[in-house]
Amino acid sequence: MRQRRRAPAGGVQAEKQRRYVRLIAQGVSNAEVCRMVGINRKTGTRWRYGRSVLNSAGEVLHYPPVTITPEKPRSRRYLSEQERVMIADLLAAGNTVRAIAGELRRSPSTISREIRRNAGLDRRYRPHQAQRAARERARRPRQRLLVLDAVLGDTVRELLGQRWSPEQVGHELAVRFAGQHRRCLCTESIYQAIYDPGVDVTRPARRRRRRRRLRGEHRRGRLVAMRMIGERPVEVQDRVQAGHWEGDLIMGTGNRSAIGTLVERSTRYLILLHLHDGVSTAETVAEALGTALGSLPAALRRTLTWDQGKELAQHQQITAETGTSVFFCDPHSPWQRGSNENMNGLLRDYFPKGIDLTAFTASELDQVAVEVNRRPRKTLDWSRPADLFSSALVSCA
Repeated sequence: MRQRRRAPAGGVQAEKQRRYVRLIAQGVSNAEVCRMVGINRKTGTRWRYGRSVLNSAGEVLHYPPVTITPEKPRSRRYLSEQERVMIADLLAAGNTVRAIAGELRRSPSTISREIRRNAGLDRRYRPHQAQRAARERARRPRQRLLVLDAVLGDTVRELLGQRWSPEQVGHELAVRFAGQHRRCLCTESIYQAIYDPGVDVTRPARRRRRRRRLRGEHRRGRLVAMRMIGERPVEVQDRVQAGHWEGDLIMGTGNRSAIGTLVERSTRYLILLHLHDGVSTAETVAEALGTALGSLPAALRRTLTWDQGKELAQHQQITAETGTSVFFCDPHSPWQRGSNENMNGLLRDYFPKGIDLTAFTASELDQVAVEVNRRPRKTLDWSRPADLFSSALVSCA
């Protein structure tokens, strides 16, 4: 028995009017649209500009013009209306899904999914109805996975709260939720969630200012018996051997307070130096370095690279007490201790410029170092500095 053909929602005329509006919005002329849809040109003109008619009672009825909103062009990755028309024509000609995919240069799974999702109740595929359904799905607001999945949202907020970058968070999610693909987010998804006012996900703001360059004679004192960076052992450069450090100071407001930073070159392990009263004199820096380096095995305190700051005027005493050879960078060459420069930039999240660094206690500095050392680092193939440094300590035992 022949099945009764199901009419489109709203009737055939309503379907034609929807097609008319869609094609006009795409920039097709009125005459061409009327020919494609199958209506009289006068009908198209009335739809577009409205009309007024008299009813049987002699009253004037006004039909407003149809609302035409220019459609935003979709990405090439989505099927176009023309491609959907071709799918319908090829299906009617008896072509297989793979043959249609080859004709459109699309994946067979794309064609199969399109037919399955957008076929009517009678299982017939109508291209314009499929195009409208696809448009409606694209307009439908979707909630982010961070909102729908409380565990995922809490994890992302926790890691961002520890000042992890979105890239680090994305990699950590793949590790924590291995095999749970719905809980794996790419870096871009995390960035979009941060900037979405409707999602309760934030990242501590980073404050950056341009650094005012000081003339060398004002910033530095006279250092004697310096060993320059070119004299360092060859094994320092390849970052294979642990125990080679780079150091510097983070300065507070008015350069009246400071915190010392040490970064191990091969593991990127961080040690923060708490200076007595926050003063960066040669004596306080030498004392803090002696305490920090002296607590390490001899194999993990081989060399120290610093800039030519006068705070390291007692470098000879440091070498005598700890056995650590001290080398100095060339003037105005911060890239020669790039690991330390990069770390100091990350630490400005915790110690913004323009604040008094004496407010931070030694235990608070230790907590910051622990948090930073637990972050996976891309440059370490997503290993954690704390884990790598622990392995180095074990190998030295």
